Amino acid sequence: MNVRVGDIIKLENNQFVAADLLLLSSSEPHGLCYIETAELDGETNMKVRQSIPVTSELIDTNNLAHFDGEVVCEPPNNKLDKFGGTLYWKDSKYPLSNQNMLLRGCVLRNTEWCFGLVIFAGPDTKLMQNSGRTKFKRTSIDRLMNTLVLWIFGFLVCMGVILAIGNSIWEYEVGVCFQIYLPWDKVVDNAFLSGFLAFWSYIIILNTVVPISLYVSVEVIRLGHSYFINWDKKMYCAKRCTPAEARTTTLNEELGQVEYIFSDKTGTLTQNIMVFSKCSINGRSYGDALDDLGYKAELGKKMDPVDFSFNPLADPTFTFWDTGLLEAVKLGDLHVHEFFRLLSLCHTVMSEEKCPAGELYYKAQSPDEGALVTAARNFGFVFRGRSPKTITVQELGRPVTYQLLAILDFNNVRKRMSVIVRNPEGQIRLYSKGADIILLERLFPGNQELYNVTTDHLNEYAGEGLRTLVLAYRDLEEKYFAGWAERLAEASLNGEGREERIARLYEEVENDLVLLGATAIEDKLQQGVPETLALLSLANIKIWVLTGDKQETAVNIGYSCKMLTDEMTEVFVIAGHTVFEVRQELRKAREKLVEASQSMGNGFAFQEKLSASKLTSVLEAVAGEFALVINGHSLAHALEADMELEFLETACACKAVICCRVTPLQKAQVVELVKKYKKAVTLAIGDGANDVSMIKTAHIGVGISGQEGIQAVLASDYSFSQFKFLQRLLFVHGRWSYLRMCKFLCYFFYKNFAFTMVHFWFGFFCGFSAQTVY
Repeated sequence: MNVRVGDIIKLENNQFVAADLLLLSSSEPHGLCYIETAELDGETNMKVRQSIPVTSELIDTNNLAHFDGEVVCEPPNNKLDKFGGTLYWKDSKYPLSNQNMLLRGCVLRNTEWCFGLVIFAGPDTKLMQNSGRTKFKRTSIDRLMNTLVLWIFGFLVCMGVILAIGNSIWEYEVGVCFQIYLPWDKVVDNAFLSGFLAFWSYIIILNTVVPISLYVSVEVIRLGHSYFINWDKKMYCAKRCTPAEARTTTLNEELGQVEYIFSDKTGTLTQNIMVFSKCSINGRSYGDALDDLGYKAELGKKMDPVDFSFNPLADPTFTFWDTGLLEAVKLGDLHVHEFFRLLSLCHTVMSEEKCPAGELYYKAQSPDEGALVTAARNFGFVFRGRSPKTITVQELGRPVTYQLLAILDFNNVRKRMSVIVRNPEGQIRLYSKGADIILLERLFPGNQELYNVTTDHLNEYAGEGLRTLVLAYRDLEEKYFAGWAERLAEASLNGEGREERIARLYEEVENDLVLLGATAIEDKLQQGVPETLALLSLANIKIWVLTGDKQETAVNIGYSCKMLTDEMTEVFVIAGHTVFEVRQELRKAREKLVEASQSMGNGFAFQEKLSASKLTSVLEAVAGEFALVINGHSLAHALEADMELEFLETACACKAVICCRVTPLQKAQVVELVKKYKKAVTLAIGDGANDVSMIKTAHIGVGISGQEGIQAVLASDYSFSQFKFLQRLLFVHGRWSYLRMCKFLCYFFYKNFAFTMVHFWFGFFCGFSAQTVY
């Protein structure tokens, strides 16, 4: 069946979506339907989509036949999480968003049927837009082979010219004496024309020196090497049943020449399995195991976890050690209750109750959200379910339904998420959670003491390598919210600058917040990460970690995985907020590197201005080991055209580099900077959608199949499930592939020259008459 734009099609449970559809109606109440997006982003949890209320009543073919609405929307693009449009119907306009769309590649789940209007079909669908041409990557051996083949063509011509000149001279001097053996053709009347014909004869005879079959042979060898990677049992993860996969056959030998590795942290170096570890509420920190006297228990002392038996809906796998937090909940501490109420409301988690035991399961889009909602569940604030307009929470055994007025979604730019709800008493409140640097600057200017204490707790948690979030709220007046919601509805209508208008409204309402506290989530290192990084460092491979976490968290993980050590001479921290501050901090670091270099007597000196062609090599002789830590706002200045060389030269002189609070675009810019000036082979490794740009930019991209979907895997050249397999990929498969390919090329060229040079040599003994030896 040919599906065209404007068609209305019916989908039934467990069917694949064949085109990008606007959901019109479904068998579920309120026009809801559930989809699985594993084919798009690798996430196996179900997501909910909802039709706009005006079309949710179109549930039979008669009503659908009279539907004559018009949709005006954005042009086809590859953004899976964004859609903007407007439905014009019955003299009214209705805004459309991604929550109203069913994208091609999704599967309809737990929904008997639904009707959808085709918006994009065929190559215009977002799935097909994402499967566009991938940039072809070439190896250094490919470039070497192309150069050698050109030189060999030139060598062939030179041999032909030499033998042609020899033929002309021989025919001119003594050829007339050998006419009976080597007669001239009828068209040949002089020695020069004989030499000209001999040139082309020798080009044909000596053409075997040109390796015509080289490229085919190389590709066959590369294919075999790729199968060796796929079949390697030592790179197979039994826990996830995931083997290593070579998604390309053209880069195997390049693995043996990697000089720079750019790695994400969360899910790549760490497990991305989040555990609620600590929290700060109203200036008090909870989470440390306490002894009978109320003091922090000594390390190694056996302690019993908090007993959640009072809560029949508690998750039995959840563990917490501080009984003080549970006592505060039971004693009715209002700040603690509001803290867990926020965690139970501000999220996009879906709940599922499995019969007959009635067990409650959560399906979260991110491990962070799942950990926070589970924590609230165990402390008595149980998220039970949601509808398009309500959220139901069981608060200490009492079911409470909140009216859901708005969801202000999280993205990598906003770095926060908010919900606006109306409680049963009619009060409207905005709950928000997000990165500390984002939310702390949006707080109402008051209670400086609470701000300072919470900031100290955040730094303490980050120093322990924990991932932190800040929680805050704001009460809204009915009149203000009504006006704001009306402006949001107008901004949501399709038009130029739609996203910018919505972002400004989000900024407006997410201000003057009241600080509630902070959460700290533990994300443990993957097995074998410190050992792998140590081996990579011994191989003189530079390792740069590019992460969105705050500085303290990233530095602590750096020490945990042995990237940073106490034996290092110094760890430079670049945290300036202006161009001048960043330049000064970089120059101070450079001065110390110069001192260390001069102490070794290598005569190295940094130059104030350095052209790309004269960029200094890595300072292998620097006395001591140095590391560089730079924040995202400082990196933005360091990547500017007039400072990028200073930053690169300083960073390349350090043994380890950690970039914190970086955006996906900055990750790609850092990789591109090293590629541009260092002329070194780069490898980028990550597991999430925010690593895709970095993976595509590097010479070699490696995807980790983990908790954040498979977008990184789909964009990668090689994939496996654990970071520790990188050492085998580089040191075994990469090294062997490079050595084998080099030996093969040497043999191939030797074979061609050995066979061909015999004919060249024989030409001097046969009167340059283009006779063959064999």
